Amino acid sequence: MEFGLWEKYYEEILDDFGFSRSGDEESAKLLDEILSTHGCLTLDDLSQIVGFSDKFIVFGAGPSLKEHILILKENYDLKDYVLVSADGATTAMIEEKLVPDIVCTDLDGNLDDILLANIRGANIAIHAHGDNMDKIATLPSYFDSVIGTTQSQPVGNLYNFGGFTDGDRALFLCVALGASQITLAGMDFGDMVTKYSRPNLEEDVEEADEFKRKKLMYAEKFTNWIVENESVDVVNLLE
Repeated sequence: MEFGLWEKYYEEILDDFGFSRSGDEESAKLLDEILSTHGCLTLDDLSQIVGFSDKFIVFGAGPSLKEHILILKENYDLKDYVLVSADGATTAMIEEKLVPDIVCTDLDGNLDDILLANIRGANIAIHAHGDNMDKIATLPSYFDSVIGTTQSQPVGNLYNFGGFTDGDRALFLCVALGASQITLAGMDFGDMVTKYSRPNLEEDVEEADEFKRKKLMYAEKFTNWIVENESVDVVNLLE
């Protein structure tokens, strides 16, 4: 999605959630400065790394995630796919002895598991927004093979492929990498949230609060936009 089109959705999100555009821009500038110092991947670099396939699987952190991982392990040859985890879904993959090729994260998942995935070869797409500046200030330098993203105007080394949550941003990244097929695992878009999405939950699965439900609505909206507007076959294992 070109930024000119994305900006219309972005302004809607800013208004709907009460987010600060200047905060997003400040966080993006900080991430760009850090990546300029420590080094980062370009989209072309990442394309060459994952160029072994144009078939992708995106793992979301919804209630169906573990079930879908088992289905995939039993019925798919995962070596034929680029595996992309949305932030906290990385933990479930590590538990099932899978390592994603790419992790899309705004750094609020289980960072130990994301770091472990990185050590084992995962490339990390780190997203800057106004609410994670404290983590942006300290964490990116711990990772190797990083590509930076922002939801505001892209600056310097950062990209904006479109998307709002880790899950639908992962889909837009797959499109940018030339995906012909994207399989969705653990992408429920419902009213429930898991410990993989919110590590501090008391139960494994709980009812989502209003903020999270609204985010999931946008995630579904942007997923449907990809289905309707991009030349990619999207298959949801829920269906």
